[in-house]
Amino acid sequence: MADRVLEGTEAKAPLDALTAASVTVAWVIALNKPFYPLYVWYLAGDGVAVSALTVIAAPFFAALALTARRNPFLTRLGVPLLGIIDTVAAGKFLGQSAGTELFLAPCMLLIALFFRAEEKWWQRGMACLCFLAFFVFHGRMGAPLYAWSPEAIQSLFTLNAFSVASLMAFVTLRTAGIPRG
Repeated sequence: MADRVLEGTEAKAPLDALTAASVTVAWVIALNKPFYPLYVWYLAGDGVAVSALTVIAAPFFAALALTARRNPFLTRLGVPLLGIIDTVAAGKFLGQSAGTELFLAPCMLLIALFFRAEEKWWQRGMACLCFLAFFVFHGRMGAPLYAWSPEAIQSLFTLNAFSVASLMAFVTLRTAGIPRG
C-alpha cells in the first residue's frame, strides 16, 4: 500500500512509467503555450494576436494529462496526435516560413517512445499519420494569417527551432531508462 496514493477514502495506483512521462510532457506543453505569444512579441515585435491562436491547444493538452488515470492509452496516443494537429494549425496561423512544421519531429519522437510493444500497430499508424501531415501540408499551407517582415520570420524560425530542440531534449531526458516492453 506504500506505493499507492491516497485521495479521500479511495486509493489510486500510480501511473505506469510511459503514461506518467506522457502526462509530464502534456503539462509542459500546456503550461508553456501561454508564453509563446510573449516570446513572439519580444523577438518579432508584431503578430502577437495571430500567435495567440496557438494557445488554443493548451486546455486540450491539460485535459489529456488530467484524464490519464481513466485511460492511459488515450493519453499516450493523444499527446502526439494533438501535437500533430497543433503543429498543422500553427503552420496555417503563422506560415510555413516560421518553422512550425519542425514540431512534427518531437511528435515523431513521442510516437517512438510512448507506445508499448503490443501497441506497435497504433505506433505505426501514428508514425504514418505524422509523416502524412508533413507530406500533405509541406508547401501547401497558403498565406499565413499575418504578413511577417523578413526579420520577424527569421526570429520566429529561430524561436521555433530552439523550442523544438528543447522539447526533444526534455522528452529524451524524461523517458530515459523507461522500459517499453
